[in-house]
Order: sequence, then structure tokens, then C-alpha cells
Amino acid sequence: MKFPKLPRKPELDALRGLFLVWMTLTHLPTHFSDLVNQPFGFVSSAEGFVFLSALLVARLYIHQAALDEAGLRSKLWRRALKIYGYHLLMLSLAFTVAAGLAVTTHRTAIYNLLNFYIAHPVVAVVGSVLLLYCPPLLDILPMYVIFLAGTPLVLSAAVRWGWNRIIAMSLAVWLLAQFGLRDAVHNAVIHITHLPIPLQETGAFNLFAWQWIWIAGMWLGAKSAQGPLPISRVPGKVVALCAVVCAFFIGVRHEWFGSRLTQQTLSTMLDKWSIGPLRLLNLVAFTIVLYWLRKPVLRLVAVEPFLTLGKASLEVFCAHVFFVFFGLALLYGEMTQLHGYLAIGLLVFTFTGLILVALREVRRRRDGKERAAEGEKSSESTIPLPPTVSRFAE
Repeated sequence: MKFPKLPRKPELDALRGLFLVWMTLTHLPTHFSDLVNQPFGFVSSAEGFVFLSALLVARLYIHQAALDEAGLRSKLWRRALKIYGYHLLMLSLAFTVAAGLAVTTHRTAIYNLLNFYIAHPVVAVVGSVLLLYCPPLLDILPMYVIFLAGTPLVLSAAVRWGWNRIIAMSLAVWLLAQFGLRDAVHNAVIHITHLPIPLQETGAFNLFAWQWIWIAGMWLGAKSAQGPLPISRVPGKVVALCAVVCAFFIGVRHEWFGSRLTQQTLSTMLDKWSIGPLRLLNLVAFTIVLYWLRKPVLRLVAVEPFLTLGKASLEVFCAHVFFVFFGLALLYGEMTQLHGYLAIGLLVFTFTGLILVALREVRRRRDGKERAAEGEKSSESTIPLPPTVSRFAE
């Protein structure tokens, strides 16, 4: 069964590439991390990357959810299994090379990332395979695997019942996440598995809150495949109000309003890891304003290397973690950031490596498509002719 093929949107690849560059600059231990850490209010590359990934998945597969649920499950679960394989590969490198370096050279920055594994290696290995133990920097892919594995069920439910119920349920789960749902589920899982993994070692992201970003991205992605986006109907006055909201949060982020309105005083309401209420408001307002400004923004970002990096987002993301660990290995003593030539050298080395990884992956995919096309042509040319046609050809 064939499904309508949507045209590829290079600008979405470019946005993914931009988020990857933004994320890499944030994670690398240089002064640039301070400059790019939430400069536009309480919006980060992580929210953008997760939201856009969900949008692309729903945009590509919403039609298949209506026509071939079994095929959809098979395809997305294979994709989730592939990402899980990448996650295990990254863990194996972290638990061997990075942990060995941390122990032998006493590099504090790396040691602090893997201290639970170093102290409890067996529990950490078993817990990481079960996606329960997620060291810092290695906690996005487990979330992606879980969300992607549940995506076929959400898309099928959306086809049957529409998006209103799904969005309402997602908001209800997000609300429960603000009142300790993660702690309760964590305690139950630890009781069942008998794996003494502290809550802070299960990853920074509160999945029960972050699922809202995934669901919101899927909703807009599915709508974009079926017609105009709902946010395209937002009145101009509401857009202007959202711009004011964004300006307010930029002011709070950069402490323009004095000591009473700062990130510290509003900490839980702006919390990134549980998507606090004010952060949720900032994200919604930012999305609406960004959509209204989409034409000039896309003209700015739909260029290289963002386009190529976005086409190989999974491989580039994994590679960026390697370069971040490499940068952390250069820190020594009480140093928390690299400066001068070391910082510039790390940035050049990192982004050169990421572009090479992306180019290799894009070339590999293109060659695979060409070989597949050639195989189809050769198979068509070897189809035996019917006897009457064969005699006529002779």
C-alpha cells in the first residue's frame, strides 16, 4: 500500500541543524556557552529539537496511521530500536573510554558526569540498558526512544478520536508532573526492579512534563500534513501580546527588572527540566511569534551548514556528545571553561568534525538510494516477456 509522499521541506532540516549548532555551543565548555544559553528567554535548543523531531515524525506518518497501523508500528519501532542502538554505543564509550580517563587522570568534569557508574558499575549498566540510569549528556536519546516508541499509538488514537482528547490528556499529565508524578513512578519502578538508582541519576528531563512538547509537535506536524496550521489563524492582536510576553521573559532572563523578577526568584515556575508553568507560557508565546516571523527567519537559517547538519541529525547529535566529552577532558583542576586558543581550537575541531560526519551520512544515504533505484531498473529489465511478445521480439 502506498501513501502520499509529502515534499521535503529543506527549511525544517535547516532548523534542526540550527538547533544542533545551538546545542553544541551550549554544551561545549567554553565562554560561548554563557552567550548562547537561553538568550531569547526561557527557550533552549533542547525544546526546539524535541518539538521539531515530533513535528517531522507526525507530518511524515499521519497518513499511514489512517491506512496501515501495523506498518506504521513496524517502521517507527525499528527507528526507535536504531536510536536505542546508538544510545547503547554511546554508553559503551562513556563507560569504558570516558570513565577510564576520569579515573586515571582525575578529570573532575568527566568524573562528576559518571560518578554513579564508577561507584556502582553493575547497577548502572543494568539500569542504563533499561533506560533507567541516564548520565548527563546521555539522557536525550532515551527520552527520544520512549517517545518514538509511543508515537504509533498516539497517531492511531488521533486518527480515531481527534487531537482534542490527546492534547487534554497530555496537559493533564504535564500538570501531574508539576506535583510529583515522576517521583511516585520512580519509587514504584525502583521497588519493582530492585535497582537502587537515585532520582537524579535517571536523567535531567522529567518525561511526564516533556511529553507535552512531543505531543504539541506531533499535533502541529499532523495538521501541517492535512492543511493549514492552527496557529496560522491566531489573530494579530494575540501575536502582539505573545511578543510582549516574549519580551518580558527576555527581560527576566537578563535581569532587567531588578532582583524581584529573576530566574532565581521564579525558579520552579521557569524550571527547564519539568517545564514549569511560566516556561510553558514562554514556549507557547515564542512558537507563535516565531511562526509569524517564519519567512525572514527561514531565509536566514536555510543555508549551509545547517541544511546538511539537519539531514543527519541523529549522527550529528551523537558526534557532538563525543566532542563535548573531549572538551571536558581538557579541563583540569578547578577550571570550568576553556579560554583563548584552546576554546577556539575546540570549536573549530568540533564543528569541522560535525560537518564531516553529516557529509558522510548524507553521501551514504544518497548512494544507497541510487543503488536501490538501479536495482529496481535492472529487475524491471529482466522481467521475462510473455511468449507472444518474446516471439515478436525475435
